[in-house]
Amino acid sequence: MSQTATILVVDDEPQIRKFLRISLVSQGYKVLEAANGAEGLSQAALNRPDLVVLDLGLPDMDGQQVLRELREWSQVPVLVLSVRASEIQKVEALDGGANDYVTKPFGIQEFLARVRALLRLLPAGAAQEPAVSIGPLTIDLALRRVLLDGAEVSLTRKEYAVVAQLARYPGRVITQQQLLKDIWGPTHVDDSHYLRIVVGHVRQKFGDDPTAPRFIVTEPGVGYRLAQG
Repeated sequence: MSQTATILVVDDEPQIRKFLRISLVSQGYKVLEAANGAEGLSQAALNRPDLVVLDLGLPDMDGQQVLRELREWSQVPVLVLSVRASEIQKVEALDGGANDYVTKPFGIQEFLARVRALLRLLPAGAAQEPAVSIGPLTIDLALRRVLLDGAEVSLTRKEYAVVAQLARYPGRVITQQQLLKDIWGPTHVDDSHYLRIVVGHVRQKFGDDPTAPRFIVTEPGVGYRLAQG
């Protein structure tokens, strides 16, 4: 990836943001800033950066929560930059979807090297869209909203979870077992009736005819996929 990449820095310390901005801009990167978790998630959804540098000690929510919410709709590389040096914190962040972890205080040359390494993970133009549209249906994974003809569709938690999982891989079949494992848990991989009921309710709310589906397509004996717009 060229050094015109956009990097979002989420940190509540103005001096850290200034230091990182100066260092990154000097290397040719474009830098966005956010002082809290909510602002960081909003910036990520609106601007689709190529890399997120994330502090864990944010004033409005823990950085681990920011990471979890971001990973619900984006695979953008995330570099955690935190004073938390315990192995438990590092493992939690890495298991939660972080790609790398640097503790404060840090050396700027090492930091820049890690940035370059993470940017190589994502080919140019591969940033994900936070919203998926199929005709009149829009699934906004960042805002957790589903709109049909511009009106919000009220879904239960399980209904939204199924729709969101399909929306993360539009056009690709996700097996019944995978959906059941991801949404209901590993002890429910054989409870296909749970999934059929939820999909049926979603189709009713979408006005989607299962015999001629516009949105959710059944692959008999395999699973479901979201039709591509």
